[in-house]
Amino acid sequence: MNFFSFISEPLVSGRSAALAVLSLGACGAMAGEEGLRWGRLASLPDRVGVAGAFAGVSGGALLVGGGAQFPGKPPWEGGSKVWQDRVWVLEGVDGEWREAGRLPRALAYGVAVTVGDSVWCLGGSDAERHYGEGFSLTWKDGKLQAGEDVPPTLPIPLANAAGAVDEAGTVYVAGGSMEPGEQAASNRAFACVAEVGGRRWRELPPLPAEARLLSVGAAQGEAFYLFGGAALELREGKVRRRPLREAWRYRAADGWQRLADLPHACVAAPSPAPVALVRWAPGELARPAAFLLGGDDGSRAAGLPPSQHPGFPPNSLRYDFAADQWREAGGVAAPRATVPCVWWEGRFVFPSGEVRPGVRSAEVWTLSILAGEEKGKP
Repeated sequence: MNFFSFISEPLVSGRSAALAVLSLGACGAMAGEEGLRWGRLASLPDRVGVAGAFAGVSGGALLVGGGAQFPGKPPWEGGSKVWQDRVWVLEGVDGEWREAGRLPRALAYGVAVTVGDSVWCLGGSDAERHYGEGFSLTWKDGKLQAGEDVPPTLPIPLANAAGAVDEAGTVYVAGGSMEPGEQAASNRAFACVAEVGGRRWRELPPLPAEARLLSVGAAQGEAFYLFGGAALELREGKVRRRPLREAWRYRAADGWQRLADLPHACVAAPSPAPVALVRWAPGELARPAAFLLGGDDGSRAAGLPPSQHPGFPPNSLRYDFAADQWREAGGVAAPRATVPCVWWEGRFVFPSGEVRPGVRSAEVWTLSILAGEEKGKP
């Protein structure tokens, strides 16, 4: 077994820079060879679950809202996708979800990040259009309230983009698409910075590569990372996705830099990616790593009708920021795609998401990291 261990509490609670803990306590389920320990919370009280929900933490509670689903027939039988506006709240790891309220509109496939004590919901789509407007959710005094810290409107409408918050509080959004139908993707990127008079979006240099959607975002220090995703290309008269293996970093000092490619493609994995302090070998100082968990690598759909898709592969990767290296990171207990990742109550949480194209799950999975050779001892 490869040695690596986790050593600390969250660096910045609620952000992708959060650091996992040593064990899951009452929610512990099973651990893979590489020390990924999976558990479950109560399932969402929804029969089929949703993909592309907004999720974050406010008032110490976990909020999950919106998303899209096929509540009747699956798409290959002519079923229609329905966008949701319900918001669910979970106030403790041993509790049950309850309905907390509604989003301003039925919406899915946006970027959600926790900023202070509010959940910022950025962009997204419904059946008719993509949005640039954002809103925030706040849980206070046992009620869902419109957050006072309302994010500014994105410069362009975006869905299926990636985002994260760095340790300075800068919010990043990159990639995605501006219109429904997946006819074109974007390589534009934006940062929301605090200035005198409030926050505003600043357009960054475009990603110097193919436009893409469904990438995974991450933040470490004051840098933003963009992993994988899918480009769109015309093949046999149709626009189709082409999974990508690229990794990129943006820093204000030196712009976009190409990093080591992923060992395999990764599309729509949980985002923002979990980031953990990892000790890579005995005696080494711990250093941060990002984890890509599940998602679609394009390997399981070739030649199969949608109804026979076997589900997304249980792959996981960890990225060493300092060494610019990738390694396999063990199996994923319940691989999902188009699902948010939230740091809450000492674990990463993955609420609902897609099991395979057109099929959702209401299950809510959690992850923490076991200490390498010592099986979780502090």
